[in-house]
Amino acid sequence: MTGRMMIAGVGNIFLGDDGFGVEVARRLADAGLPDWVRVADYGISGMHLAYDLAEGFETTILIDASARGEPPGTVFVLELSAEDRPAPAPGGDAPVPVLDGHGMQPDVVLGMLDMLGADAGRVLLVGCEPASIDARIGLSAPVADAVDRAVQIVHSLVRAADADSSSDDGSGAAAVAGARTTNDEGG
Repeated sequence: MTGRMMIAGVGNIFLGDDGFGVEVARRLADAGLPDWVRVADYGISGMHLAYDLAEGFETTILIDASARGEPPGTVFVLELSAEDRPAPAPGGDAPVPVLDGHGMQPDVVLGMLDMLGADAGRVLLVGCEPASIDARIGLSAPVADAVDRAVQIVHSLVRAADADSSSDDGSGAAAVAGARTTNDEGG
């Protein structure tokens, strides 16, 4: 693999809280992360992200607004697996994702990687429940407040990956489990 970890902020800054991942990536870009971590703002450039991930990474962290029915501003970490990708077409062929050079659906990006014969490694989603994805620029108050928490979580995931590579005792996995969180109001 050419790199150890990709941290990709995704989303559309013109759709309010959908710009969450972009803002978190912007803050992480100057955070002094280790050399083996690549941070990038992919915005809505899903194809660009898919091709960059095809270079090979041990861990990919996607940062995105994701509605799950939680209170706005709730931050969470999910590990995405093959089951989270589009189902194979009849006959066992790989699914053909709907290709949109300006789309940024993580399942489509991961499906594109399958088509390229590439692997994103372990894939984690640091998500935030949006309040609004209406056409406007700027994050809502609860999502803006969640940005710092998401930055802290990504830092803990980077430390966990470093601990996992340094030891075989599973301490890094515990840090990932400890990163699952909600906002202060939602519990």
